[in-house]
Amino acid sequence: MCSEQAVKVSADELNQSVVDQSKSDKSQVARTSINLQASWLEPLRGEFDQPYMQKLKAFLKAEKQRGAVLYPAGKEIFNALNTTPLDQVSVVILGQDPYHGPGQAHGLCFSVQPRVTAPPSLVNIFKELEQDLGVRNGEHGCLLSWAQQGVLLLNSVLTVERGRAGSHQGKGWERFTDRVVSVLNERCSNLVFMLWGSYAHKKGAVIDGNKHLVLKSTHPSPLSAHRGFLGCRHFSQANAFLSKVGKMPINWALPPLS
Repeated sequence: MCSEQAVKVSADELNQSVVDQSKSDKSQVARTSINLQASWLEPLRGEFDQPYMQKLKAFLKAEKQRGAVLYPAGKEIFNALNTTPLDQVSVVILGQDPYHGPGQAHGLCFSVQPRVTAPPSLVNIFKELEQDLGVRNGEHGCLLSWAQQGVLLLNSVLTVERGRAGSHQGKGWERFTDRVVSVLNERCSNLVFMLWGSYAHKKGAVIDGNKHLVLKSTHPSPLSAHRGFLGCRHFSQANAFLSKVGKMPINWALPPLS
């Protein structure tokens, strides 16, 4: 892992993750501190000053004030970026929005918190992984060890209301994560992008296939997994490519829970 520490502000929601600090320059413009890992902060800082982000902050604040329960917890909204520094990314898996059930989401796409039952899409991911590499996961569905090895587990939308799938789509998160994908495409080379389903295909349209390996299949959802995801062999293809370009392959086997 990178030695840089996450630059954090105590926060439960995004509106508390970005806070005004003292005016310190001649223009007397208020600076901001952002709950974001240092390597991501420089290329993404400007997004937090954009009008769309201010509207998103206001939306989340209003949702909390009306009593809505939002997932993941505020301190975990940027968990994917804070766990996988920009300069350590090897593989990118794009999801859509967080799980909306209690105790599931923790800021890493497709992953659930320890001792939470794996949702159907994750079960199919594990099925494909076993067919592809013989790796048997199933004791738990926490993919933190993948993220710590350089697998960026990024949802397009970073928050959701309890029990309402897709409830925060169209509120601004997509623009922010589009910028994340652009930063990865522009600043990195020899990444593996796993794009599962038409939504991820569209979001990844900007990726330069001459610089990166782009792997596409259907979504691992039970509705579509048998139409192309199962049998796609993305995990072995990713490791073969990483080895070819001199990067460390991913150990896809999840460690046992302590």
